[in-house]
Amino acid sequence: MQTSNILSLKCATCGNEYQPNQIDYTCPTCGPLFGTLDVIYDYEKIKPTLTRSILSENKRQDHWRYLPILPILNPDFIQPLSVGWTPLYNSKKLASEWGIKSLIIKDDGRNPTASFKDRASAVAVVKALEKSVTTVTAASTGNAASSWSAFTALAGLEAIIFVPQNAPKAKLAQLLLYGAKVFQVQGTYDDAFDLCCQAAEKWGWYNRSTAINPYLGEGKKTGALEICEQLNWKIPDYIFVSVGDGCILQGTWKGFKDFYALGLIDKLPKIVGVQAEGAAPLFHAWQKGAMQCEPLEAKTVADSISVGIPRDQVKALRAVRESDGKFVPVSDAEILEAMSILARRVGVFAEPAGATALAGARKLCETGGLRQDDEAAVFITGNGLKDVEGAMKAVNQQPILVENDINSVAQQIKTKG
Repeated sequence: MQTSNILSLKCATCGNEYQPNQIDYTCPTCGPLFGTLDVIYDYEKIKPTLTRSILSENKRQDHWRYLPILPILNPDFIQPLSVGWTPLYNSKKLASEWGIKSLIIKDDGRNPTASFKDRASAVAVVKALEKSVTTVTAASTGNAASSWSAFTALAGLEAIIFVPQNAPKAKLAQLLLYGAKVFQVQGTYDDAFDLCCQAAEKWGWYNRSTAINPYLGEGKKTGALEICEQLNWKIPDYIFVSVGDGCILQGTWKGFKDFYALGLIDKLPKIVGVQAEGAAPLFHAWQKGAMQCEPLEAKTVADSISVGIPRDQVKALRAVRESDGKFVPVSDAEILEAMSILARRVGVFAEPAGATALAGARKLCETGGLRQDDEAAVFITGNGLKDVEGAMKAVNQQPILVENDINSVAQQIKTKG
């Protein structure tokens, strides 16, 4: 066991503060949608244990190198999967073509279950074990659930998962292979989310569902912490994040703010949340200056961000506004084109939601939203093998069928020429 560095859990709306042993999920005054909680740390206590020199000597190459600024009481419960410290790629050619100083791609499809969500699940499973639970649950479009199922399987916990009817087969296969009990809900992700929360409350299951669990963003913020180190503490002007519920976006901002509070960085970036046009309630709320989103029926090729009621909307809107950033909507066609650009120009195979952030960066460059001296970093949040059908929509050619004969190959080459 280690001493907690957490001062309190603070409601993002009313500001009420709670001790971690008082509350598991959201502020009872403001409710599950508006009562999401911030994890508040004792920065003065942490500062001597997390310095640039200490980090430079740390041999761990995973996100647990940031343990002093993570909400873990019992490190013995950390599961043996290597999460984080994903690679950065400096795409100089794209930066030059798009008219900006630099473009950094961070590929989180390289995590154990091939998505950014492993950062959150790695932390959440420790919190579940600290509570001595035996059954856990989550609602997900697929990535969070498959990640949760992997970590809970290792921990020996029973996982009960709720996914929407249109969840991609590859993600369902992961869930089932990890041994989760999967309920495929006849409805949308938002329907699955609500049903999961009802079931968790009824049967007392530990709930990993995004936003209502305050510790998920703490895992997700580690992507931002890594960028600081991997870029030798030189912070980009803009960070681009694909957005559905908003948890990755708000977690990213939290990570930069934590390091700023610890004196490890002296600059904060602007956060740009990129949404699919058919699932852009956060963009519309931000554009109107509203404090909350109007629900909509989400429809996009990017299933992982196909969300009509963003569950982390309070903190997501706050993050963009505090950072002087913005929300950007992109079409499905722009998302599919970004997938192709990533594969052919960067060598990264991304699912549609994973490539959405790059589509937003490209759009801002083309419309003059970024300047010639701007530096940008883009999170790629999921691997293309998570949604093969989505990847095939981005392909503008098909395999060429030939006979098992060299002359047939020659004929096709001649025809093509």
